[in-house]
Amino acid sequence: MQKEVNPHFEDFLFDWNQKFQFLVGGYGSSKSYHVALKIILKLLTEKRTALVVREVYDTHRDSTFSLFEEIVNDLKLDDKIRCVSSPMQIRFPNGSKIIFKGMDKPAKLKSVNNISLVWLEECSEIKYAGFKELLGRLRHPTLKLHMILSTNPVGEDNWTYLHFFKDDVKKIYILDDQDLYKQRTIVVGDTYYHHSTADDNLFLPQSYIEQLEDMESYDPDLHRIARHGRFGINGKRVLPQFEEWQHEKVMQAINDVYRPIERVGMDFGFEDSFNAVIRMAIDHKEKILYIYWQYYKNQMTDDKTAEELKEFKETRELIIADSAEPKAIRYLKQSGFRIKGAEKFPGSRLANTKKVKRFKKVICSSNCPDVVRELKNLTYKLDKNGNIIPDEFKIDPHTFSAIWYGLDGYEVSDLKGGAVSILK
Repeated sequence: MQKEVNPHFEDFLFDWNQKFQFLVGGYGSSKSYHVALKIILKLLTEKRTALVVREVYDTHRDSTFSLFEEIVNDLKLDDKIRCVSSPMQIRFPNGSKIIFKGMDKPAKLKSVNNISLVWLEECSEIKYAGFKELLGRLRHPTLKLHMILSTNPVGEDNWTYLHFFKDDVKKIYILDDQDLYKQRTIVVGDTYYHHSTADDNLFLPQSYIEQLEDMESYDPDLHRIARHGRFGINGKRVLPQFEEWQHEKVMQAINDVYRPIERVGMDFGFEDSFNAVIRMAIDHKEKILYIYWQYYKNQMTDDKTAEELKEFKETRELIIADSAEPKAIRYLKQSGFRIKGAEKFPGSRLANTKKVKRFKKVICSSNCPDVVRELKNLTYKLDKNGNIIPDEFKIDPHTFSAIWYGLDGYEVSDLKGGAVSILK
């Protein structure tokens, strides 16, 4: 049996040394095709049950199942390998089989046993909880276990990036994705990484590649994903004027400001959200917001928070906090802090977002990693029609909320010639 394949995938087809194999790439790179071929070759030589998963079960028929069927026919093995359409299964003469499941029907995963090979197609669409559930389903008494994950890259806030590359919140660093783009294949621990683009697919017509190139003129984010297969910002940035500077440079810039306006804002959180305290300085004349100090912790009781923030009692700085937590504000006030609640009103989220956006620059110290992580690539949430929701975001940015509260009572001059500063 002979089969012509793309050279960039040739080694991948027969490499089963690692438990995890993570394939990321652009449109038309042929990664899904070679994963399907790899699984067929494996199941022909070893009796295994493979599980192929997508987020929605019904999408298998025109994608993964159709792809397996195409390869079986192309290899002229349709007289030996049966592609059963209802329920969708691929059955091999040696007893191997491929079954298809969707995470939209999780109850049906409970009946799956002795799975030694799992393929998560478009894994970025699957929830992280689903990925961990599937890890628990991957078990066999004798065979070596493998999980293949394939995806087009999305935002760096997606679990695939956080789990397989780096997560700044959890202080986890595994691999710099830029290194993968340069080296194309990398092994880190028990994970094999593979990057591909349309240039790696020698069977693509030039017209398809030209279509991918055209995306740059009307959708740069999609062009980065589709043409170059790279992670990055996925959506419209909330603060395109956000910059990260070295801490010493930020402090020098603040020192050079004539009578900077100093502000402190605080957002409250406990279990999944965070207590965030931000120190800021405003250059009102130049319309620049400097962020130079942060506190960012969760699962902290009020007494522990008060102890860790005791320096504010000594400096007597005014903290403007989320007024939705009056008990916490009262506790801190009784503990000797100068603190008050920010004014909230219908539409205040949108008004506060617009306020920050009116700064010509938002400059953040490198000593504030959580501010940088949340705000540098903060993007808007979209409605069902693909339009941005101007006061909702793809993550819950606690540092942004703290900035809102800290700026309570301050107005940036409207760049179109509107209001001047108002200080309470």
